[in-house]
Amino acid sequence: MGREITMTTVPSVTAQIDQKEIFKVISNNFSKLAPAYYFLISNWLIRAYNVHKDIDKYIIIIYLINKDLIVFRRNGLIVDYDTFYRDRSIEIEKINLSDISKDLEIPKESVRRKILELEKAGVIKKSGKKMFVNRNTLVATQAKDTLKDMSSLLFEFNKLLKNEKAFTVDEISSSMKENFSFCWYQFYKFIFIYTNRWRKEVKDLETMCIGILVMLNASHNKSFKVRDLNLKTYQKKVMGSDGRGMNAMSLSDITGIPRPTVVRKLKYLIDNNYLTINERKLLFINIQGTVLKRSSELQDANIKSLSSFIYKVFNQIKIIDSSKDEDDDFIPSYLR
Repeated sequence: MGREITMTTVPSVTAQIDQKEIFKVISNNFSKLAPAYYFLISNWLIRAYNVHKDIDKYIIIIYLINKDLIVFRRNGLIVDYDTFYRDRSIEIEKINLSDISKDLEIPKESVRRKILELEKAGVIKKSGKKMFVNRNTLVATQAKDTLKDMSSLLFEFNKLLKNEKAFTVDEISSSMKENFSFCWYQFYKFIFIYTNRWRKEVKDLETMCIGILVMLNASHNKSFKVRDLNLKTYQKKVMGSDGRGMNAMSLSDITGIPRPTVVRKLKYLIDNNYLTINERKLLFINIQGTVLKRSSELQDANIKSLSSFIYKVFNQIKIIDSSKDEDDDFIPSYLR
């Protein structure tokens, strides 16, 4: 059931895990968190693609679902995992294609076409200005696997904290389920901001998905796992460090994206200096020059967004009030 957030005591400021401290912890220990971080992002993108063979369609659907999460948030309600997915559809009072286009940075005509395709497939239903996300669609977006990946990331982060209780993965997952609508609002906020940034950089999210998977492969370099590399050092040392590489066929098999499409998107990433390919047709992360500078700046911004996400969620599952968004000035109006 939905429940109103009530607190019997006001926590001291020192009881909270400070957002700036979280950013510092992540930045200073990035090599320890990178595998779980890239695993969460990569798996989410792959699952998003495989629902409708189009990541943008999936993001449009969760944009609509997020409207429900915003209502809960505005009314001080927290809905648990089981209740959120129980026998219901979602009704959105008013949907403006221009708002979706602006908020998700997808061209308006593309939004219109994708919504028509989703409507034709019975994924969503329109009635006047109202839109309905049916139960089957809601279940298709169910967060079961993402919840596991997110719990693993928070577990790895928790291990880096000093003087903090050590939570197990199961404890973290259970607490996030109890605080599901809060946690998933924060996750969607992170995902919208993250994908918007990368869409600008590499033009489409399927290309991003392929690039992130190559980065994930590099993050499992054994020499990184035993060392404490900060974010800046990691960004430099990861380039060209992966001795295994990946090929187009394995990328297609893992993502579900057709091999000809993978080959085309790999060409874009190679031509634009994100990846290199050797004589054995194996691909590696090897960003150089101005692209490296731009990507590093984007990575820094994304880690700040990740820090904000962890701050909100981690403090919530510790039953500490983090209801005030420190970064509200940087959040699009649709997420407030």
